[in-house]
Amino acid sequence: MNHLTEAYVDSLALNSSAIKNGKDLVKKNSFPLLCQSEDGTIIFGECKGSGKDPYRCSVDVIKEGNPVFRCTCPSRQFPCKHNLGLMYAFTSGKTFMTAPVPQDIADKRGKAEKREEKKKEAAATDAPVVKRKTNKSTLLKKITAQLEGISIAEKLILQMVTSGLGSLDKKALQTADEQAKQLGNYYIPGIQTALREFTLQFRSEEERETVYPIAIEQLTTLHALIKKSKEYLSGRLENPNIPIDAETTLEEWIGHAWQIAELRELGRVRSDIEMLQLSFRSYTDPARGEFIDEGYWMDLQSGQIHITRTYRPFRAVKYIREEDSVFQVVRAKELALYPGELNTRVRPEEATFHEVSPQDYQNIHAAALTSFPEVIKQVKNLIKNPLSDKHPVVLLHFAEIKKTDTSYVLKDEQGKQLPLVDISYLGEPTTNLLTMLTKPHLQNQAMLVMFEHNRTHNRLEAQPLSIITANEIIRLLY
Repeated sequence: MNHLTEAYVDSLALNSSAIKNGKDLVKKNSFPLLCQSEDGTIIFGECKGSGKDPYRCSVDVIKEGNPVFRCTCPSRQFPCKHNLGLMYAFTSGKTFMTAPVPQDIADKRGKAEKREEKKKEAAATDAPVVKRKTNKSTLLKKITAQLEGISIAEKLILQMVTSGLGSLDKKALQTADEQAKQLGNYYIPGIQTALREFTLQFRSEEERETVYPIAIEQLTTLHALIKKSKEYLSGRLENPNIPIDAETTLEEWIGHAWQIAELRELGRVRSDIEMLQLSFRSYTDPARGEFIDEGYWMDLQSGQIHITRTYRPFRAVKYIREEDSVFQVVRAKELALYPGELNTRVRPEEATFHEVSPQDYQNIHAAALTSFPEVIKQVKNLIKNPLSDKHPVVLLHFAEIKKTDTSYVLKDEQGKQLPLVDISYLGEPTTNLLTMLTKPHLQNQAMLVMFEHNRTHNRLEAQPLSIITANEIIRLLY
């Protein structure tokens, strides 16, 4: 139970409201019964509820990193506030008496252990992994529908371009939105989102002259997306045996939601990986209709910068866990890697936590890139592809942060410079925080930056996200 800390419980909660509700139960002494098993792997108890009978809740932590929550309340949130309150009562030092585990909980644990044993037996055999069978008839129907939807999207874009962007008034935008909404029936939510993002530009309060360059870039992306999607899906329609594209982000652009089972079958998983979060942000994506929690992590073994991304639809936000900043090293029993390029999206499974060590900071510094020209060349080659990430994140080792009359620049060991600015994509200023740093922080350290191509000056610019020293991470964006 040593890993059951308040910070760990916070990380299990769905959102800040759930944290507050769980802690309030402890403050109000809502738990007349608090118990733990003799071996300390299960805590259970009773919590006062709105009804006559108390809710019976339990938390089984025999499997570190994968706790099992049970409660008799009708809540659809997992863990519910009663589970959270039970754990907060434990972390706050409340007295838990040792008692036999209730029979229903013991039976459920027994069934879970049997399922786990079967999985281990299957993994121990030399038999190849049995892949799920694809229903070719269903697959062909889906691809046919996708191609039909792409054709509709293509005609819609052609219609808007032919009419001229200047003609996109309120009525024209409403018609375009209604037509784009129909794409929801064709299994291409990614293309539908890209179209929404395009029309949303013209609903903004910004001057049209400011919007046009952004809109042109989005049209370029849409053109490339539709062209490549048609070629790819037409090929799969002719030959259903062609495997799904698991190397590029094209499937995700079209709208495919990768499942962990798929990634396992494709060999896109790694075991026992340690990562440390260097920066974090949450933002709203109106085109997707979702809140997005995004973390930037260093893989302490490979030195790669990965991204974790949690999508929380507006309509279901209270049922999906809200991610937050993490300040400990996360050890994932299994790390799933989504198809991608420089900053691969990952998803950790059965994660445990431990404190950051001096060696971890050394690993981060050792992985920082030292040559700015080589990094800039790599980033430029990446963003040339219309479907590539336009805002890659890179860890750089710098010799000095220098202040000019109007801005800051980052210098490498050879004196090459990189301008530091607040990029429009993030919408959160961080360069102003550099004035608060002391001189040791401004020399011979590592900095996590996000790149953006400045259309006006036709140059690459970077915004600082974090500075990593030999013993701390200074987060400018968290």
